[in-house]
Amino acid sequence: MLWFSLIPSVTDGATADEQAWTQRLLGWWALRFTPRVALLDEAVLVEVGASLRLFGGAQALRQQLCEGAPAPGWQRLAWGPTSLAALALSRHQGDEVNAACPPPEQLATLPLHTLSAARPHLETLSQMGCRTLGALRRLPRGGVARRFGAPLLDALDQAHGQRPDTLPPWLTLPEVFDERLELPFRVESTDAVLHAAAHLLRRLQDWLALRHAGVLAIELRWRHDMASRHAGGGESLEVRTAQAVRQVDHLARLLAEHLAHVRLKGPVGELSLHAREIERLPDQALSLLPEALPSGEALRHTLEKISVRLGPDRVLRPQALADHRPGHMQTWVPSTQADGIRPGPAKPHPQAMPMPAWILDQPQPLTLRGHQPQHHGPLSLLAGPQRIEGGWWDQHHADGVQARDYFIASSPAAGLLWVYKERVPMAAEGQGAAHWFLHGVYG
Repeated sequence: MLWFSLIPSVTDGATADEQAWTQRLLGWWALRFTPRVALLDEAVLVEVGASLRLFGGAQALRQQLCEGAPAPGWQRLAWGPTSLAALALSRHQGDEVNAACPPPEQLATLPLHTLSAARPHLETLSQMGCRTLGALRRLPRGGVARRFGAPLLDALDQAHGQRPDTLPPWLTLPEVFDERLELPFRVESTDAVLHAAAHLLRRLQDWLALRHAGVLAIELRWRHDMASRHAGGGESLEVRTAQAVRQVDHLARLLAEHLAHVRLKGPVGELSLHAREIERLPDQALSLLPEALPSGEALRHTLEKISVRLGPDRVLRPQALADHRPGHMQTWVPSTQADGIRPGPAKPHPQAMPMPAWILDQPQPLTLRGHQPQHHGPLSLLAGPQRIEGGWWDQHHADGVQARDYFIASSPAAGLLWVYKERVPMAAEGQGAAHWFLHGVYG
């Protein structure tokens, strides 16, 4: 077994509630690597023994843990053969990370405060001259159990792998978002309520990102101070959107508009936010342009400005066409043109073979030896033929009318290729050899 211990970063002025949320968020994020994640004291413990092969080994997995954590991320990270050993090492080593899984001898040099069970007895053990885990382990076990209790010995044995780990239940990502926030002081204005609700909205955004989902409706609830009995138990407000959103800036603006029409019945001491309706969203590639939203709104605005400066014919984007002929399935149009698939005279042809990742602009003729096409050696035909015909409506293009039999071929030097043989009329078949062309590469 191999355990990682991650101690979350703590921002200045963070409350205990915010620290607990950061720990939970880091634990939920670690679930992408293994289902064996537990929260213990201030740390997130991750057992990755069964995941090492999947992620390329301990060093590669450690690198992903270092680089991909959600903000504010982790402050200390270490690994060890047991959960308590990893936790002790992360407490002792600061920002450093073990280069390898530590041997038992390294645990012996750790100070006592790195073991949670020893912390209540630090002063007494220090007066006895015992300041490291190794020194504690050398003390008579019977005397340690009588004076300090069996839990201290149990924790020491667990850290050294001589007793099974005793951990809280494994962490799971909740199916429903329903978070509560107790305010540090009572507030009496909707502006203060909105400011406090922003913390809950950021938590909702983190939860939605981990669930690959968007939200359609939220409910903000608030409870009044117990002294304000005339105000009742509390109130609530529902906000809905036309489309599922993951970024909560739009929700914050809608919430501000709704709260502007609310008059609080009394001081508010507690808020809670519930995601009433969620919808799974497909993962979207991030834009290379700065501040581009997943909705693409900022990208469109940027492209419109560039089109005005350079001309619409110089800022283009691909557009799908209803055409089954390779090389005619898309065209390039001005980026400001409305979306949509241009109608075509032919329906999409069902693909009998997978399309290659790269299609050549112009097919390359292949040489023949006997009747076998060549490309850096003889080609072996693996699949096909897939017959593609059409283009009678597009005769003004040089390759508009097509009558081809496509094959997947294997080249000794170039890998998998997409080749075709031109079909010729039966009367002309005996006049010469068939013409073969290279049209795509599978990568």
